[in-house]
Amino acid sequence: MTEISERLVLSPKAVIEHLQLMERAELLISCQDDRRRKYYYLSHDINVIVNLQKQDGVTLPSVEENQKTRFTRDLVVLRRMIRARDELMDNLEELEREIESRFAEVTRVGGGSLVDDGDLEVILPLFHVDLTLVELEEVSSLSTDELKQRLGNLMYAGVVERVNDRYRIRGTHGE
Repeated sequence: MTEISERLVLSPKAVIEHLQLMERAELLISCQDDRRRKYYYLSHDINVIVNLQKQDGVTLPSVEENQKTRFTRDLVVLRRMIRARDELMDNLEELEREIESRFAEVTRVGGGSLVDDGDLEVILPLFHVDLTLVELEEVSSLSTDELKQRLGNLMYAGVVERVNDRYRIRGTHGE
């Protein structure tokens, strides 16, 4: 049932109903295994003959026409996906420019009085994620004592805050 449902893109309920209908018509037989899974088998050999002829002015589409239709549909979907990706890339580039501009502004304004390069080495990783002291030690080149001192200074200046054992940029807890 699962295989049929997936291959034909039908709901499991519809597949079960059809299988039961074919079992009542004695086209299929079934058996259950120890885990109560039901398996269906053909009750006897069946020959299927398909005749694609024009009847009453109706012509069935050929396999080639179906392939063309699907190919065209796939091309349309692919085009939409590429356009969406291009739009996302443009938005990402704009966001990158905005981040660089804000970063330049932060370092210009705070660089002289609030923070220096060592402080920025602590602050930058915290823009991405809240970190523990051990994690900050791993991503910075500062000694443990210098890192603790800078964190203390940044907390005193109101730039960084500590919540439990994690440090974060002050005011970013709702994001």
